Parts: sequence; structure tokens; C-alpha cells
Amino acid sequence: MKKLVISILFVMQVVFAFAQQGSLVKGKVVDSKTQKPLQNVVATIRNTTLTALTNSDGVFVFENAPHGSHLLEVSSTGYSRQILSIDVEGQPLDLGVVVLAEDITSEQQLSLITITENDLGDDNSGSESTSGLLQATRDAFQQSAAFNWGQARFRIRGLDNEYGTTMINGIVMNKVYDGRPQWSNWGGLNDATRNQEFTMGSAPSDYTFGSILGTQEINTRASFYRPGTRISFSGTNTNYSWRMMGTHASGMNKDGIAYVISASRRWAQEGYFDGTDYSANSFFASIEKRFNDKHSLNFTSIYAQNSRGKNSPNTAEVNRIAGEKYNSYWGWQDGEKRNSRDKDVEEPIFMLSHYWKITDKTNLNTNVSYQFGKIGNSRLDFQNVNNPDPTYYRNLPSYYTSMYDGNTFVGNSEANILEASRARFLTNRQIDWNAMYAANSRTAAGNSVYALYEDRTDDKTWTANSILNTQLSDNIILNAGATYRKLKSHNFQNMLDLLGGQYFNDIDNFYTGNFAQSDLNNPNRQVGVGDTYGYNYNLLADVADAFTQFKFNYSTFDFYLAQSFSRSQYQREGLYRNGLYANNSFGKSDKIVFENFGFKGGMTYKMTGRQMFDVNAIYMTKAPSLRNTFPNARLNNIIVPDINSENIMSVDASYIIRAPKLKARLTGFYSTIKNATETSFFFAEGVFEGDGSDANAFVAETVTNINKKNMGVELGIEYQIIPTLKFTATGTYGQYTYDNNPNVSINNDALAALVQEGSLASVGAPNTQVNFGQANLKNYRLPGMPQQAYSVGLEYRDPHFWWIGANANYLASNYLDVSALLRTHNFFENSADPYGMDFPFSDIDRENARKLLKQEKFDDFYLVNLTGGKSWRIGGKTVGFFASINNVLDQTYKTGGFEQARNANYQELNRDVSSGTPSFGPKYFYGYGRTYFVNLYINF
Repeated sequence: MKKLVISILFVMQVVFAFAQQGSLVKGKVVDSKTQKPLQNVVATIRNTTLTALTNSDGVFVFENAPHGSHLLEVSSTGYSRQILSIDVEGQPLDLGVVVLAEDITSEQQLSLITITENDLGDDNSGSESTSGLLQATRDAFQQSAAFNWGQARFRIRGLDNEYGTTMINGIVMNKVYDGRPQWSNWGGLNDATRNQEFTMGSAPSDYTFGSILGTQEINTRASFYRPGTRISFSGTNTNYSWRMMGTHASGMNKDGIAYVISASRRWAQEGYFDGTDYSANSFFASIEKRFNDKHSLNFTSIYAQNSRGKNSPNTAEVNRIAGEKYNSYWGWQDGEKRNSRDKDVEEPIFMLSHYWKITDKTNLNTNVSYQFGKIGNSRLDFQNVNNPDPTYYRNLPSYYTSMYDGNTFVGNSEANILEASRARFLTNRQIDWNAMYAANSRTAAGNSVYALYEDRTDDKTWTANSILNTQLSDNIILNAGATYRKLKSHNFQNMLDLLGGQYFNDIDNFYTGNFAQSDLNNPNRQVGVGDTYGYNYNLLADVADAFTQFKFNYSTFDFYLAQSFSRSQYQREGLYRNGLYANNSFGKSDKIVFENFGFKGGMTYKMTGRQMFDVNAIYMTKAPSLRNTFPNARLNNIIVPDINSENIMSVDASYIIRAPKLKARLTGFYSTIKNATETSFFFAEGVFEGDGSDANAFVAETVTNINKKNMGVELGIEYQIIPTLKFTATGTYGQYTYDNNPNVSINNDALAALVQEGSLASVGAPNTQVNFGQANLKNYRLPGMPQQAYSVGLEYRDPHFWWIGANANYLASNYLDVSALLRTHNFFENSADPYGMDFPFSDIDRENARKLLKQEKFDDFYLVNLTGGKSWRIGGKTVGFFASINNVLDQTYKTGGFEQARNANYQELNRDVSSGTPSFGPKYFYGYGRTYFVNLYINF
């Protein structure tokens, strides 16, 4: 199979003769307000490799345009693109003046940062990048998905970001670790990253084979920016309060040099949720040297430093007492709010790109990039003292109603105890930093029992690729590319603050002796600020891929065929010899290799000049991410047993109308993802054999052989009622479900100690992996996004350059993330026998069990959003503002949540839930209430 795929990729280079020479096509582009020529506007003849830039007079020229009917696209940052129908014959074609009007949605796009950087998830939820591909094109459906539904964590076609491809200059920005792009790596640089191209689903891209969600290509070539300067100031009440941004583009000078610089600062003392501070500084520079008509070199550098305080997910009990904005992660210190859960991102990117115009119809783009830096997620550590979390279950009123001791209320009334507990929580609802400092000052040895550390990742990624685009004939285009990525990811615990103490003991206080040691090569370490402790390892990855794509364009039919091959090699290198895994933690693990391939194709049938039928289909395999390959990478070299690549299939079909007044698209889609793997970490009670605390453990859960099915329809309608008034209607109905019963296994670190002691020799325990068999997940809904979304809107655009728009949105069918472990046979078994004799609980009420395991569906909700803006032309400068108000009616709604698997069997969960105020109920994330965004800008 590998030989076959490689042959298809690299031998399928068919030689085509060029059918005939083309003709000259030219035009002049001007600004609609000033009627002045626009420089560096990009003109592209669609379905060809031909691209031209306007000169200082606003003129573009194609000297050898192919004969026939074509669509000419004229676009520039900050302007609405123009698409013209042209017929190229034997004579030169002069299109005259092409007028570009200011694109109001480009101002709207500046507010997207409030969506893409909102850290909604915890460290292991994978929910940080919430909006799939946020697309700001002229497609009405995609605009609704980005601007109106993104705040509710809507995902296009129910797909996670790892199934889309985000690129800068053709270089993939998705992380090897989890497959998702880190949006904050270029956050705050909206002006500098607005030259973008999108594809939907598995539709063809000129830059990559892609996947089933789509592609987003950001182009930072300096000569493609329109010359000028832009300065803006923004205010909002979302995750930051203020933003300042400035951008300058020089345009190409007579020496063949163009450059762009951009910088921004965003900050907030407190964002929308309590205690969520925010500070970000971003810088961008791109410089291009054009040596001649064939060769050009561009260097891009991006630095985006971001630090923000997280907000906690909370149970229904906590939300009832403290409100939806409550955040348990912060506390007062010296009169200021201090968040214990900060996320810090600082990963600069450097890119060198060579553009080679081999012929008028063949271009080769070669890129080399290097990205390095750090991501840190801070949290509190403590040893042999009380948990400092104010929402720790023993600190809440529910502790007294769901306790297992029947004598809880002896000598006092339940009401009095609950009221006293509620008052105590409200009085101590935030982290007590002073108490932790005081506790550290009282230790006899001077050691800290409380400390602040960060889970740190320092990545170094090298990437090199080449992308070829060539027009083999008037009707056939070849796109091909090859990419190599090399990653070294250093992962460790980094001590940030001893909170007044002198040192922190590098041990795991849940164990004793050698088992408590983080590193047997350096036992009993006393760590200080800036020291590494706890865990320390490297993840190594080498990823290579290649693709070819043939596009065929004819008068009635267009179709394409593409194929890809990739090879991923992963390895873990342990830098500590962990006491629990003395023989399987230090040094390098075995290498694991995944070889994958993909095929896709599609067709567009042009029924008339205004109506089209489009279909796309793809089958591919995808390597699991690094995150899901090593289930407990912090402590050992174990690789998920029998892990394999995912199998992905998708098909979509669309009916498209493009008339002067009406633009519409109706799409049906169906996709399956098979053999996926997911990992998570949590504390579970009653999950293992034994009585009381012997059955409890902090575990790493691995769910393998997961099948998912996503199907639904999308509709987008845009109708120009009159020249100044536009109506839009969009909607999607999806059904996204688990399609099988996957397998669940748990890694129990406590077993590692027993294995080394020989305590489990009699029962033949081979390792720390406990297989719980299948989880009954089939037909449960996939969590984390509305599966239905609908929107209607009106937009008025006045000839005097002001506009206003309103959208009413309805979002439904969002579901809780269920625990796989709770749906295995273990849930119904009483594991009281330490030697593995499991018996079903004798008191199981089957009807009650079904209620306990029923997936929670969140309430449907409405969102009303308003947008507007105005611009003026003053003394050769454009001054304007954009403003939006989202969730005008201040609706409260859940955007996501997850079951806690701490009560991992029927008896424990039933006892907790039956109390009416469960201590370990689901935890929820909430969306923003009424928010605003105002942007003032000047262009000159």
C-alpha cells in the first residue's frame, strides 16, 4: 500500500502540452470614496495560477491570460472583493475601472479575538480553541458561524479544530502535540493577518491536502499589503478591556523592497469573569526583497506574548450560591486580586519564504520556519495540608447532605448546619493567599507546604516545505507540496513561587520511600524558585507529508483529484527516573511510527451561469496526536497498547445560487471518524478493588477505538432587498454522536508500587494498566457545541458610509460531556474483594441507573446581536468606528460542561445524587452575558 501511495504521489506527473497562447487583460482599481488608485491590490484569475498586483497607478496586467470564460477576483485588505465575469478571446481586454468599497465585515473581524482566545477549558479538556475555523468570507453561513454563533462555542459541522488546517505562508500551525492551532501565537495582530484564504470542508486548497473541516491560509508576504498606516483603539468587556494597535505597510519601492510592521497591546485588570486578569503584547514584521521578476525573498517574524487568568468551571451548587461569574481560582493579596491559574504563552515565529516564478504559469514557494518558546499553566501545589481550593467538596454545604456518615446532623438541625456552611463558604469564597504564607512560615524546617508552580512546555519546531502550482494546460492545474516538521517538546513542572518558604520537597506525599521520589537519580531534592521538579521529559516528533492535486476546469464541469502521504514518528525521553516507574521512566521510549494516506475528489456542475451543484468526498487516515499516544507521559514511557491511526471519511453536496440579488447555499454533509483515542486525568472513588480509600486513586484514563458520526445540513441565504438593505437567513441542523462502544483503560499509579513490592504477584498483575472493557457510549451526543443553530438578520448600508445590522439567533441541542468510565461494567460492580472477585451491587434500581447515566441536554437559548459603524474621509485620511453589542437581552446560557467521574460506581454516585445537592455533580462553563466591542480607527 505504501509503495502504491508513493507512486501515485510522485510518479503521477503527467506531461501536458500547452494548448494555446493567451491574451492581455488589464484593469484599474480605485477606492469607491476617493476615486484614487489603489496599489498592491491582488487580481487573480480563478482556476488558474495567474495572479497580478496593481502598481502605483492602480493598474494590473495579465499578459498571457488563457482564452475562454473566467472569473476574475480583485481583493485587498479592508475592501470587499469584486468578482467579475470575463471572456478572453484573441484581442486584448481592457476592463476599465474596478471600484472597491470598504469592507465593513473586516472591522467586525477585529472583534473575533474575544472568541478565539477565551480560555474556557481546564488543562485537559481540549476546549480552549472553541470556534473551529472562524471564517470571515462573504458566505452568509460562515459569517453567522464566526460572528453570531462563535460566542456559544459553535463548531462548524461539529468538528474540533484538529480536523482543520491553519497555515501561515503555507506552513502548518497546528501543534503536533494535540493537532490544534494555538491562536494566541498571532493574537492581537489582526491587521497583519487579514490576508486570508479559506476552503470549506474537504474542498481543494492550493497549499495542502487538508482534512474534513477546511483550511485557513494566512499570507504575510509584504508586497501583498496595501501601502498605508492604520492606528486603532478598542474597548470591550470580554476577556480584555482595552486594545491599542498600529500597522504600517510601505508598499514595494523602486529598489524592490517592501515591509510591514504591526504592534498591539491588550490588557485588563479584570475581564468578564471575576479575577481574570489579561496582559498581551504582540509584534509583527515582514520584509520582502524582489530581486527580479522571477525571484523574491520574504522574512516574517511574529512575537505574541500573552498572559491571562483562567476562570473555573463550577457545579450547579456553586453557581446557585455565588453566581455564573464566580471564579474560584483567585484571592486577595495585598489589596489586589491574584489568580492562581494563569496561562502564559510566548512562542515567537520566524519564517523565510522564497517565491520563484518559474514561468508565467508555474510558481514554486519554498519556506523554512522556526518556532520556539514556552507555554505555562500555573496552579497551586500543597503537601500534607488542606486543599486551598474554596470549592473543594468539604468546603461546600453539599458535603453535609451527601456525607456517608448517617450521624452527620446529631445534636443540631440540618437547616442550621447547612446555613452555617453556606455562610462559611460565602465568607471564604476565594483563595486565602495570606493563610498559605502563614502556614509556610510555621514549618519547623522552613519548607513550604504550599507553593505555586506551572505545568510548562518549551517547544522547538523546525519546518520546511515547498509548494508547486503549475498550469499544465488551459484546463488543468497541478498543485503539489512536501513538508517536514521536527519537534522537540520539553515538558516539566517549574517552581514559580514558594509563598514565603525557603524550599519545597520534591516528593509525592501520597507515597513513601522510593515510591515518593520524583527522580531516583537525585532523591530528596529541595527545590527553589525556577527549579524543575515533579516530572521532566521530552517528546520528540518527526513528521513528513506530501500531496498532489489535479484540478480540471471546463465550461460545464470542474473536478479535482488529490492524494497525500504522511509519516509520523514519536518518542518520549524521560529525564527523571520516577520512583513508581523505576524501570520505565528514565531514558528514551520505543519509537512509534504511523504511516498514513488520503484520497479526495470533487466535482462542480455549472447548471447555469448562476446555479451550481458541488460535491466533495474524502477518505484519509490520520496519526493520533502526541498527547494521546503516551497516556501518562509525565511519569513513564508507556505507549497506548495497539494504538492505530484514525480512519476518516466525509462527503458533502451543495446546491449554490449566485444571482445579482440572491446568494444561497444548501449543503448536506456526512462524516465518520473511526478508531480515535482520547486521554484524561481525574480522581476516582470506588473504581478499583478494595474497601474505602483502597478503592480510590488519581488515574489516567485512556479511551480507545472511538467512532464518531457527524451528519446534518447547512443553509445560507443572502438577499439584497434594495441597494441599501440586505437580508440574511442561515441555519444548520446536525446530529453528532458516538457511533460505537469504545474501550476504556485506566492507569493506576498505586499499582506500580504494589508490582515493585511483589504484592500483586499472586494475581499476576503485569502492569499498571487496568482494562475496564467497553463503555456504552453509542448514540450519546458529542459534547461541547450546539448541534442546531439558526439566524436571521438585516443590514442597512447607507451611501454616506454608515451602516447598522441586527441578528436574532437561536441555538439548541448542546450536551454535557459524559464520563466513559461511568458507562463500563465497573459502574454496576462492587469491587470489595481485593483479589478481583467482583459482584454486582445488590441494591441496583435499573430505572434509577438509567436516570443517573442519562446525558444532560442544556437549555436552548436566544442571542440578539447588534453591529454598526461609520467612516469619514478627512484630509486624505479615513476615520471611522465599529461597534457591536452581543447578547443584547443578557441571556444566561451554558456553553459546555463535563461529568465528574470521582464517584465511579453506582453506589457512590447514587448516594451523592440522591442527596439532592451532590458534591460531585457536573461542572459547567457559562457564556458571556451582554458584551460590547468598540473600535476607533484612522487609516492614512
